[in-house]
Amino acid sequence: MLASSADQRYELLVARIAEQFAQIPQGSAVRLAKPTSNLFRPRASIGGPGLDVGAFDGVLRIDPESRTAEVLGMTTYEHLVAATLPYGLMPMCVPQLRTITLGGAVTGMGIEAASFRQGCPHESVLEMDILTGAGEVLTVTGAPDDPHRDLFYGFPNSYGSLGYALRITIELQAALPYVHLRHLPFASAIQMTEAIARITELGKHEGQQVDFIDGTVFSEREHYLTVGTMCTELPEHVQVSDYTDSQIYYRSIPTRKHDYLTIHDFLWRWDTDWFWCSRAFGAQQPLVRKLWPKSQLRSDVYWKFIALDHRYDISGKLNRLQGKPQREAVVQDIEVPIEKLPEFLEFFHREVGISPIWICPLRQRDANARWPLYEFDADKTYVNVGFWSSVEVSADQDPKAGLINRRIEAKVTELEGRKSLYSTAFYDRPTFWSIYGGTEYPQLKTRYDPAGRLLGLYEKVVEQR
Repeated sequence: MLASSADQRYELLVARIAEQFAQIPQGSAVRLAKPTSNLFRPRASIGGPGLDVGAFDGVLRIDPESRTAEVLGMTTYEHLVAATLPYGLMPMCVPQLRTITLGGAVTGMGIEAASFRQGCPHESVLEMDILTGAGEVLTVTGAPDDPHRDLFYGFPNSYGSLGYALRITIELQAALPYVHLRHLPFASAIQMTEAIARITELGKHEGQQVDFIDGTVFSEREHYLTVGTMCTELPEHVQVSDYTDSQIYYRSIPTRKHDYLTIHDFLWRWDTDWFWCSRAFGAQQPLVRKLWPKSQLRSDVYWKFIALDHRYDISGKLNRLQGKPQREAVVQDIEVPIEKLPEFLEFFHREVGISPIWICPLRQRDANARWPLYEFDADKTYVNVGFWSSVEVSADQDPKAGLINRRIEAKVTELEGRKSLYSTAFYDRPTFWSIYGGTEYPQLKTRYDPAGRLLGLYEKVVEQR
């Protein structure tokens, strides 16, 4: 049987990456040569050449009958969604920002408004080809007889410290053309939490199916849940909204009880303004908005400004010149058990004070699966809380010391939660490993990266700051 052009392309890419790996001297650290990142922590500065994985972006094949897709590891969700929607299909979980890659969402952690029923991106993976720290390309699955089953389940949340996903086969779900949104107001965190519990348990609200649910907290007394239902057509005399130009999605939430979006625009509703973070760049001011090219209203454009600020400390230098207080970056996503959400929000309003805040419930999709580096109680609903801004610190404090972030970490741990590791982390080693698979990780590291060619997980996410 002749190999398809997609198979031939993939085999060529694998041969090239294997050759690149072989050319890196023994004893030298291996890294990816990536010009961009969705991480909010400094990336390790490692000398020498990196692995060029830029060509691993694309969908190899889509099978509409089995509802699966075979995808290269560096494929962005923007490209993945563009390939699947013409078939009336979409990934089970689509993280909110266009340029997050499938491999990045699997080896890191992704979450979105379908996570209360579909879990995280790694939970819909059927098979992966992983380039390990030993230079091998291994095909791994969750099958009981797979000799590398431990890597399949240990790969999520390993952040490239065990290897890199080159090819991933994922499940897909049906996608209808439109999404009907209902914005539900609540005066307290307790009322909102009770509604989350009820809707996620039933999968319905007021008798209507709920396909998506997330929330926005504007203050201690202003909370909204947004429930979304896919539909095949629009009601009579109703038009879809457009939040890709002058209108701003999050500002519509308090003012509209009902809204309709195309499925494409729904999936990227948060990307245009990077949730609400575009306001830091003036992109929400009417005059600036009018002049800003529509094609550049994207999260990856704002990220370039952030990367420049990280590199040159532009905001810090301006604050010092103007005599303003220094600010500590507080950019985190955390998860706590649903019953602990009101307590965490009370703490957050009191101790941190950032607003708005994003809320998103999630449950593990398969109660029998165990993902040791990011383990949940499979019988519980958790709630993700996302907050992305900065807070003033006193003159005698070093913003890089992370005092606010440390308090958040301690509170989340107290509440039996955990946080995503895409941003700065300050855990000591015993605490970190008690949360993130400290029993299994050393075994995985020894088996799949015996020479330590890849930076370790703790070294990568805590010490490289």
